[in-house]
Amino acid sequence: MLALVDGIQPRVLGLQDIIVEYIKHRQTVVRRRTEFELRKAEERAHILEGLKTALDHIDEVIKTIRASQTTEEAQANLINKFKLTEIQARAILAMQLRTLAGLERKKIEDELAELVKIIAQLKSILADEKKILGIIKDELIAMKKQLGDERRTKIVAQELGKLSDEDLVPDEQVVVTLTSANYVKRTSIADYKRQGRGGKGRRGMTTREEDVIEHVVNASTHDFLLFFTNKGRVFRIKTYEVPAVGLNAKGVALVNLLQLQPEEYVSSVVNVSKQGSQGGHLLMCTVKGVVKKTPFEQYQNVRQTGLIAIKLDEGDELKWIRMTTGEDEVIISTSQGQAIRFHEKDARPMGRASRGVRGIRLRAGDQVIGMDIVQKDSSLFVISEYGYGKRTKVQQFTAHKRGGVGIRSAIVNKKTGLLVGVKTLVGDDQEVIIISAQGQTIRLGLNNIPELGRATQGVRIMRLNEGDKVVSLALVDKIEETEDENEDKLKEDKPKIEKQ
Repeated sequence: MLALVDGIQPRVLGLQDIIVEYIKHRQTVVRRRTEFELRKAEERAHILEGLKTALDHIDEVIKTIRASQTTEEAQANLINKFKLTEIQARAILAMQLRTLAGLERKKIEDELAELVKIIAQLKSILADEKKILGIIKDELIAMKKQLGDERRTKIVAQELGKLSDEDLVPDEQVVVTLTSANYVKRTSIADYKRQGRGGKGRRGMTTREEDVIEHVVNASTHDFLLFFTNKGRVFRIKTYEVPAVGLNAKGVALVNLLQLQPEEYVSSVVNVSKQGSQGGHLLMCTVKGVVKKTPFEQYQNVRQTGLIAIKLDEGDELKWIRMTTGEDEVIISTSQGQAIRFHEKDARPMGRASRGVRGIRLRAGDQVIGMDIVQKDSSLFVISEYGYGKRTKVQQFTAHKRGGVGIRSAIVNKKTGLLVGVKTLVGDDQEVIIISAQGQTIRLGLNNIPELGRATQGVRIMRLNEGDKVVSLALVDKIEETEDENEDKLKEDKPKIEKQ
């Protein structure tokens, strides 16, 4: 440490030198403090000695004062007659008559005796350097007891490297939102307020008239985000690299963060925990029902220019990617209300540049709208473009071999519109965020969504403005903070469940 020693010359001090200089400084402080206290004690004792002398000869003192014409004459007469100092004489003249009482006299005598002891103690301290060091030690022990706490820093043997951007970013839960025009932003999850089913929601993003919100991802700021494009490429960045903006802001163009080619856009975003996913796989699905499973380690080192994730057929696009363990089952759902459940082992692991295999056989005019992982005791949540949705137990979807047409997951008609989203729900510790094409958002607890059979159209989950449609949904962790603005209204006028 570079420091000024004796306030004169700067010196580089080691730990031992710092301690030595600190002790020398404390010795000076204790000595000066003791000298100050000694001086004040001696001054007070000097005055008390004069008052005691006056009390011992009170009659003569009164007689001398009464015989004097002025205060100055009285002061001079007291000094000459009783061998007092000027300070003592002034104290006697300022003494009040109540001091003549016996108790007041006793107080003066006791205070003088105590001061004599203090003066002797202070002089002994100044005469012995060991006593000064003892005082320093006692004061340090008292300071440790009063102010001591656990060490907050860590002492390491090796040299520390440079701080990364991640070290300066707090680890917190956020929501990353991506639009069809590839505008992305990061928002705190607390900005999305929870409401009841049937509510209108609140504006969650400002979009252009031709733009719609497509992806909502719940992540930590320290997690990695894998961005898969419609052309089968993948990019990787940290969540905190996505600009943080307000809830109503449009965000920034993703082309400023990723090196996208002309007519290429991000079609899927996967949250990868900072602990990684050793031994897992990435299961991909295209809009034409092609699936491919690739070991996760093939995406550990993604170049800034991106990597090829899948080889696509002409006219096909990569849309959905999920992380699997190798023992999972998946459900693929279509817009016309079909769904197929099969084990991921039916799709053998392949390299990054391979095409994949058929996951579901599509009927004319149908296309895949979602793929998700099946979990024990979970439910399948579907939402239609006109805001109708429901939960259905996954036990109602029997497992088949991949490549079939699947079974019915919901009734689709003109009232409900085509299905636009599907998610697998587990337990009640999650909530759903639904977003419309006009940027309206609603956040629902799972207890607000009814559990119905496969052959039903569901109930109205979100009330939409004229011409508006549901375009995206996402799962987020439940937060205890609630703002049920429509709670009383829902209790009085609950929507009726419509079945077919």
